[in-house]
Amino acid sequence: MREVVDGVFELRLGIVNVHLIVTDDGVVLVDTGLPGQAAAIERAARPLGELRAILLTHAHPDHAGSAAALRTRTGARLIAHAAEAPFLTGHFQPAEPEGRLRKFLFRRLAKVEPTKIDQLAGDGAEPLPGLTAIHTPGHTRGHLSFLLDRAGGVLFTGDAATSKNGQVTGAVQELAGRDFDHAVFGHGPAISGDAAARFREAAPRPE
Repeated sequence: MREVVDGVFELRLGIVNVHLIVTDDGVVLVDTGLPGQAAAIERAARPLGELRAILLTHAHPDHAGSAAALRTRTGARLIAHAAEAPFLTGHFQPAEPEGRLRKFLFRRLAKVEPTKIDQLAGDGAEPLPGLTAIHTPGHTRGHLSFLLDRAGGVLFTGDAATSKNGQVTGAVQELAGRDFDHAVFGHGPAISGDAAARFREAAPRPE
């Protein structure tokens, strides 16, 4: 686990990153990794404080796989977009993602244990103090990114964007208009320092 900026930690769990935010009210977790990773997340969070809330970017199993277990084990509130609710509560299975590797992993790990959502968040909502939800549909219909008002702005992209070798790819149009110095990703290393400029470089230019 590494500290991206003051009080924001990135925990790499195999193919996916999850993020921990230390606040005055305890620890906030952004995404929960694959099924079976709750214990590893709890161990990482324990020195930082009590886990109080879980923000989910979307319901795919590599991001929501341990949501039910962590909610049960810690009592943390689970927060997500309404469009992801049917997949998190077990009424529907999410559509398969694109890409051969992701499809393979999805088929093997698609069973996300159903759980209750404690709080719904839509575009522009502030589910927790200092955090703003940004609706970034595309990867899924209810995908959310989150912007933290700290250290010049920290953007949590989930799967709305990915990073590789300092370059950003994905559905970045909505995010490119925001101001933030740092960006963290579900897949790929964090970018620190003028991160918004990387998003603007990657955004499609108007014709």
